[in-house]
Amino acid sequence: MAKITPATVQKYLGGMDYPADKDELIMHAHEHGADSDVLNTLKNLSVNEFNSPVDVSKAIRETANEE
Repeated sequence: MAKITPATVQKYLGGMDYPADKDELIMHAHEHGADSDVLNTLKNLSVNEFNSPVDVSKAIRETANEE
């Protein structure tokens, strides 16, 4: 899997309504053309609830640090 940055993921989450859960993020990203690497990044997040784009970016960075 390619290394995905928070900025890359946020590109597909534009217009997302928060708070949102992980499934809502995945569905929104998919509907906005995200590729499998971005979708897998979202699926692998250890957090399930997000109150803002900052929460998503933080979770992506934390997950990347665990790998």
